[in-house]
Amino acid sequence: MAGLVAAAQAPRILKYRLLSDCRMLGFPELLQPLQSVGRGEVCFEGRVKIGVFPSPYFFNGYAYLEARNPDARISIGDGTWINNNFVAISEHKSITIGKNVLIGTFVEIFDSNFHGLEPERRRVSSPDEAAPVVVEDNVFIGSNVKILRGVTVGRDSVIANGSLVTRSLPARVVAGGNPARVLKQL
Repeated sequence: MAGLVAAAQAPRILKYRLLSDCRMLGFPELLQPLQSVGRGEVCFEGRVKIGVFPSPYFFNGYAYLEARNPDARISIGDGTWINNNFVAISEHKSITIGKNVLIGTFVEIFDSNFHGLEPERRRVSSPDEAAPVVVEDNVFIGSNVKILRGVTVGRDSVIANGSLVTRSLPARVVAGGNPARVLKQL
């Protein structure tokens, strides 16, 4: 079965590789296609897996990493496994994902608001609207989680499905909700 699954994904993986234009350092193990775009840099440290079979959207989704501007950077640590349909967009700063992180389906991480709030600034992107995001080692991020600019998720923490993380979370906690808050200590 594994050979058949890999054969079915191979043309899709090639297609998204051809659509990618971002400078990548290191290479993840692609079980699902990855599109990497932008003028910045995407760095894979050690063994990183993208895609999970069997899991929803394995055959019709893809991971999307965008380091939009020259100063933008996305870094993903060794042992991290990313489930299907992951999105990370670093516009002006950075997104750093530590080692041994588990990431569920449809997780989105952004280092920017991508525009100002004032009507006259809504079509302008500014580095002032961005702040680095850090997911420390051994974090478990459930499906459908969104992590916004300026957030640090402390090591060994768990973020519940469907959470919106707008503020930093300490190490060794379970957090959830909209906005996410600490539910218990680990």
